[in-house]
Amino acid sequence: MGAIYRREIGAFFSSSIAYIFLAVFYIFAGLFFTLDNIAVGSTNLSGVFSTLFFISIFLIPILTMRLFSEEKKQRTEQGLLTAPVSLTGIVLGKYFAALTVFTIAVSIIFVYGFILSLYGTVAWMTVLANYLAILLVGSAFIAIGLFVSSLTENQLVAAIGGIVCLGILFLIDIIASFVKIDWLQNILYDLSFYTRYYEFTCGIFNLSSVVFYLSTAILFNFFTVRIFEKRRWS
Repeated sequence: MGAIYRREIGAFFSSSIAYIFLAVFYIFAGLFFTLDNIAVGSTNLSGVFSTLFFISIFLIPILTMRLFSEEKKQRTEQGLLTAPVSLTGIVLGKYFAALTVFTIAVSIIFVYGFILSLYGTVAWMTVLANYLAILLVGSAFIAIGLFVSSLTENQLVAAIGGIVCLGILFLIDIIASFVKIDWLQNILYDLSFYTRYYEFTCGIFNLSSVVFYLSTAILFNFFTVRIFEKRRWS
């Protein structure tokens, strides 16, 4: 796994993908930080954290789109599958490489917190709870994006597919509001990514939400491993 991780980190920063991802992420995060905090003199970063959720829906699929689709397109997939590395190690190596880049991106929030602390009091425990929440969301989103990337050799299709999947997950609350069957509506609400994340931004720490995001990440990484297990033996 370590070799795959180092290879992917190198690929991210030797190409333009990591720089484009970080630049666009910082532009949008900085814009909303300016509007929600600097412009109104507020030290509450909850609004910025809510925005990071929406930014992640569109940018994470761009981060993950090449991870497997490029291997398939360049015909290097078979070499990877026959390498003396477990399939789980391959998937997790790529997964943690993407998660590292995402972690670098969202860590900008501490810079914002430091800037605000120069002018007022920042609730650092709330900031840390929100930071944990966006990392959990990112870990689940990256696993989903990785799974979508494993299904196609076209990076554009992988990006669009990932955005559609994450967009549907965001719209679960709206979909649930139109469902008239109580038990099905309750299931949909329980699957809501944004409602669980919003609780964190309000200062509510819910252990079940932590388990939910981690379980999603584990489940989709497992699905990706299964996809490649099938290909290895086909």
